[in-house]
Amino acid sequence: MEAGAGRGRGIATREWRLGLDDFASATSLGADLPRLEGRSVVLAVGDMAKAAAALIELDGFARRIVLCPPGFETRGLDALIRDAEADALVYDGDEAAPSARLDCLAPCRLPLEPLRSPRPPSPRLRGEGRSRRLATEWVMPTSGTSGPPKMVVHNLATLTGAFRPAPAQAWATFYDIRRYGGLQIFLRALAGTESLTLSGAGESVEAFLIRLGEAGAQHISGTPSHWRKILMSGQARRNAPETVRLSGEIADDSVLAALRALYPTARVEHAYASTEAGVAFAVGDGRAGFPASLIDAGGEVALKVVEGSLRIRSNRTALRYVGPDAPPLHDADGFVDTGDMVERRGDRYLFVGRRGGVINVGGAKVHPEEVEAAINAHAAVRASRVFARKNPITGALVAAEVVLREGVAANDDLSRDILSSCRVALPAHKAPSFLRFVEELSMTSGGKLARHG
Repeated sequence: MEAGAGRGRGIATREWRLGLDDFASATSLGADLPRLEGRSVVLAVGDMAKAAAALIELDGFARRIVLCPPGFETRGLDALIRDAEADALVYDGDEAAPSARLDCLAPCRLPLEPLRSPRPPSPRLRGEGRSRRLATEWVMPTSGTSGPPKMVVHNLATLTGAFRPAPAQAWATFYDIRRYGGLQIFLRALAGTESLTLSGAGESVEAFLIRLGEAGAQHISGTPSHWRKILMSGQARRNAPETVRLSGEIADDSVLAALRALYPTARVEHAYASTEAGVAFAVGDGRAGFPASLIDAGGEVALKVVEGSLRIRSNRTALRYVGPDAPPLHDADGFVDTGDMVERRGDRYLFVGRRGGVINVGGAKVHPEEVEAAINAHAAVRASRVFARKNPITGALVAAEVVLREGVAANDDLSRDILSSCRVALPAHKAPSFLRFVEELSMTSGGKLARHG
């Protein structure tokens, strides 16, 4: 990094603050840093601040970085190393080194320690005005919502292809930076001129919102599930963000309307992106879905719908899958099949769910997300989760868990009213046959609804 390139900027988690200027003369990788040059490195640390430090140091220095997401099972490490053709591992220096068949195991530790020798010429990620030494490949697994995770290869150009020059923006995100959504905000912040605030593992929404207020975060990113938790929090008004950004799940009209009401001066936008397809577009008109005019419109991001599935081609698309027997990432024309199903309704395309996530009710397909949107439209509902319930006659029935708005009491009359409103809004086979009221909904480590029965 160029001395002073950070201009006082930093990356803050609950436990640590990394000053970008400090990387000019300090490291998280200690004496092992030179051994990592040109290698394919698996990054397997538990602490997000350590992950951030290692990413800053390894981009342009390592040949490949393989990001292990939070909760990654170490028993799968050997397979990951083999498939990613890795020859080095960076692990959490506060824990015992994993048993991996590699000749280069490098601990990552904080706080940073002084460099023992001058840092090599700086990659773009760490400073300004220098070309990167290596075009590092960034490899990350998919979420695995439609089968076993695949390993997706990006480079810095595809990861930052959606960025445009912007005024100073202090970003914050509920995402983990080892997942695509969080990595986007991490890189966006580093490409800008301000600092970044990250949530901590196990940190409550309330505690993170307090930290965001203290940090003066102006632009905040999370999944719709994250934002529904914020809407239920007593600390929600502690911040007055300029941008509220939703991604990773379908943003329905109810959550968008609630966020506009909570933050009337903010730009509320929902972005569409996937690990394979990259960032496709962001919608800021306050409505669910996206304008039909985006389909077949040309430009740097091409969209089309084939058999109800959204397909995308752009310079932000990943390069390929990696691993033995890896399938093609895109078709012969360069389009990635996202597996996200859409339906045109008037001048709008609405997301209805994942192709592989349908509930089969007597041979009829039901997308849980479509039913959730109908439930969430009820005035008493804050959030819901729809899932299949086994039935000996139809194979499955549609069931739901429902979180009510603050001050609303759960009772049988309200349950019947919610079910009745769904029967009006949906075909009979899609309407829930059963619902139960819960205090909160289960979420994955990536901040999405946990879709299991």
